Amino acid sequence: MEKNLVIKNQADTEKLAAELAAVARVGDVILMHGTLGMGKSAFCRAYIRALAGNPDEEVPSPTFTLVQIYDLEPLPVWHFDLYRLSDPEEVHELDIEDAFSEAVSLIEWPERLEHLTPENRLNIYIEPGSNPDARRIKLVSHGENWETRLDNISGNAA
Repeated sequence: MEKNLVIKNQADTEKLAAELAAVARVGDVILMHGTLGMGKSAFCRAYIRALAGNPDEEVPSPTFTLVQIYDLEPLPVWHFDLYRLSDPEEVHELDIEDAFSEAVSLIEWPERLEHLTPENRLNIYIEPGSNPDARRIKLVSHGENWETRLDNISGNAA
């Protein structure tokens, strides 16, 4: 399934992230695609804050730590930034298999996974929009986990 959305600004990005967080399940793998500055980290931050139910939740970037773990209720989130990896096998050192089975995995720079990319996943592609704040977002589901959950995702939640 593929869904294309136009996001006008950061607030709309946060609304979309909250919509996806509302349908989160253990084992979800969300791969964030986009060039530098497209808002991958901002999307992940909004997703984690929505799942935590706390707009002030501290969500540091995992750029240098490679992974940040949030032991949230109702489910934990592992936020990965794989930009600095040079070999896909390095993800094993981050216990990524545990994240895939026990939590929601938000992964920036997922192309670094190469052959280790999970079959069941949601790819989110973020591209520039019609103005500096706008984005075109494409949601592409792989596997059975996402089909019905994406039906009600609009990117325009109140």
